[in-house]
Amino acid sequence: QAQVVESGGGLVQPGGSLTLSCEGLGFTLDYYAVGWFRQAPGKERAGVSCIASRDRSTYFSDSVKGRFTISRDSASNTVTLQMNNLKPEDTGVYYCAARSASTREIHMSTSDYDYWGQGTQVTVAS
Repeated sequence: QAQVVESGGGLVQPGGSLTLSCEGLGFTLDYYAVGWFRQAPGKERAGVSCIASRDRSTYFSDSVKGRFTISRDSASNTVTLQMNNLKPEDTGVYYCAARSASTREIHMSTSDYDYWGQGTQVTVAS
C-alpha cells in the first residue's frame, strides 16, 4: 500500500535549523508533487512548500520564503524540507503529502493531495 512517512522533527531554539524528510513507500516519489503542510495549535493545516514532479519546480509560502528549501533525492525516494533560521511561529505538526501530478504543477491546498503522512512535531522555543 502506498504511503509517505515523515521524520526529523524535534525541539530547536529560535534561529536554529531542522531537516524534515518524507519517504515514499510503495511508489516512486519522483512522479508525484510533494507538499509540506504545517498545523499550529488551534489553527487549520496550511501549505508551507511544494516541489513539482519531475522538473522540480518549487514554491514556498511567504512566511518561510528565504528560510526553507525543498529538494528531492531520487536514490532514496525522499523529499527533504530544510528549515533554517527557525522562529517560534514555525511551531506545529508538519505533514508531508503526495499526489500524482503533471510536470511543473504546484499544489498548496490540502484537498489536492491523496497520500498523507502521520505528521512530525516541530517546536521552536528557547
